[in-house]
Amino acid sequence: MLDLLDHLVHAYGSKVDYLQIRIEQAQGTDIALRGDLVETLSETLSVGGHVRTCHNGGWGFASFNRLADLEARLEEAIAAARLTGTEQTLLAPVEPVRRVTGLRLVGRDPRLVPLAEKKALCDHYNAILRAGSPRVASTTVRYGDSHQKVFIATSEGTLLEQEWVDLEMRFAATARDGATVQTGRETHGSRRGFDDLLDLDAKVRAAAERAVAALSLPPVRGGIYTVVIDPILTGLFVHEAFGHLSEADMAYENPDLLEVMSLGRRFGPSSLNILDGALPDGHRGSYAFDDEGVPATTTHLIRNGELVGRLHSRETAGKLEETPTGNARCLDYTYPPIVRMTNTWIERGDVSVADLPVGVHEGVYARNWLGGMTNGEMFTFTAGEAWMIRDGKIAEPVRDVTLSGNVFQTLADIEAIGDDFEWDESGGCGKGGQDGLAVGCGGPSLRIRNVVVGGAAP
Repeated sequence: MLDLLDHLVHAYGSKVDYLQIRIEQAQGTDIALRGDLVETLSETLSVGGHVRTCHNGGWGFASFNRLADLEARLEEAIAAARLTGTEQTLLAPVEPVRRVTGLRLVGRDPRLVPLAEKKALCDHYNAILRAGSPRVASTTVRYGDSHQKVFIATSEGTLLEQEWVDLEMRFAATARDGATVQTGRETHGSRRGFDDLLDLDAKVRAAAERAVAALSLPPVRGGIYTVVIDPILTGLFVHEAFGHLSEADMAYENPDLLEVMSLGRRFGPSSLNILDGALPDGHRGSYAFDDEGVPATTTHLIRNGELVGRLHSRETAGKLEETPTGNARCLDYTYPPIVRMTNTWIERGDVSVADLPVGVHEGVYARNWLGGMTNGEMFTFTAGEAWMIRDGKIAEPVRDVTLSGNVFQTLADIEAIGDDFEWDESGGCGKGGQDGLAVGCGGPSLRIRNVVVGGAAP
């Protein structure tokens, strides 16, 4: 395969400023249970690819799922780039690479696990959810695994082969008591192997127990509070609320955002450090090279409270005269790579977790998450479970806790950063129609003042 691609990029590369061919071999399993019903039970196998070309700043893209169509798609992408290009092609320079990277699995390869065993695992976890209480009204279990082998060749001399396996399971139990409905959820992801999805009984049981317990809890009283959040909520916050704003295509297409996200600007306390990178091994956003063949890096986004970096493709790095970071990713061969996060995290601090509520007269302690949304710099997240903080101590549990705010103000309002740290490997990121891209996120517990907490009217 690599020899064929090398031949084609040499044969066609002189017609444009830049040419890339990406071929993908993929297979996977998808299982979805809803109560007694099997909604999905499928195995897929696909081969396809795409061609990207750039000429005078104009891009051409064509995808295909028959290798016999490759040369025709090459001609189409080249023609499109030559028709649309009216400026200078600006791609940040990178050293060409010639490399083959293999799978690095710790457990069993999911491709070698029978479909019946995967279905039995889903049934087992579904039974745990349903056995929790007669007040559990509905349950869902979702299993997914995928293997991708990718071949990349460029007109600049890169010739690359790499592959990975990704796995994820999602569990949810919805409990009902009259008109009151509560949901408990858990998600578990891995790139280590099928065995990472075993022995999750306690985690699954806890999801159902939280849903049932929340039925009898009082709703939180809405207001502005000092909030302590756990590492899982920290990971969600740093990914959704800040990470997307660090993707350079968001900035160079929006002059106002580029001004707000100007390097050197202070965004938080001097103890705040935020990073993103595919280089740390073993996480769901980890890889050796991105989908442009750029080596993985670790990028400091905020260092000691100041914005010092952003995430790039070669094009965004070229247009902003910065260095590529290896963050150009595509969900599969039907899409072009765009700037995406990989593993995003806040570094641990030096405040004991036990000390985070100390000094808070009335506040909220929130753990885990049920969902959330962002709109530019504004965010709203729903906590999986929560407690009131009273006179510096964790007090009674409450429900229906949503946390809202402006990300820039919230970063500035971080009062303390815990000395704990936890990764959340449950992420499936969406952007530009490419939903479900595997990412990792994490961080320590945080104490943040002036957070808007939605709930019952005071």
